[in-house]
Amino acid sequence: MNSHRLPGKGRRMGPIMGHTMHYRRMIITLQPGYSIPPLRKKRTEIKILNSMAIHLYKTSTPNTGNRAVDSQVKSNPRNNLIYGQRRCGKGRNARGIITSRHRGGGHKRLYRKIDFRRNEKDIYGRIVTIEYDPNRNAYICLIHYGDGEKRYILHPRGAIIGDTIVSGTEVPIKMGNALPLSAV
Repeated sequence: MNSHRLPGKGRRMGPIMGHTMHYRRMIITLQPGYSIPPLRKKRTEIKILNSMAIHLYKTSTPNTGNRAVDSQVKSNPRNNLIYGQRRCGKGRNARGIITSRHRGGGHKRLYRKIDFRRNEKDIYGRIVTIEYDPNRNAYICLIHYGDGEKRYILHPRGAIIGDTIVSGTEVPIKMGNALPLSAV
């Protein structure tokens, strides 16, 4: 377990300008098969996966009270699976007049091509990364298939890096596999 004292952002605190609040961050790396008992009753819903690091933040503000960050989530997308999304609209009509107020702005986002069809039949794929997607409120997984193809899918709940998934009609029913409705 490593504990770091990190400086906060300089802001006005009291009559003197430029004081900073320090906060502590702990990085805990778990071995396979070990888990952390809940620190508070509110932290019991955090699912702890094997052999990953969880960042627990010391409660210094109400916002950091229940924060735990999963270190498996990466943010470096594949270049051939993303493209620039044209964000038109922004609350304007065809003449460019604002018709919906308080729309627009925001950070520039790149669109990740998600494989919703899952038409790689009977080819096993391995979950390589779990990534953040700014265009939806779900994580996505990068899958490396056996034939060398790489695709993004929506992250199945409970799937970790290294799991294998497959889609087809005669595949076992488990989390991450895709079957047609006639085969379920």
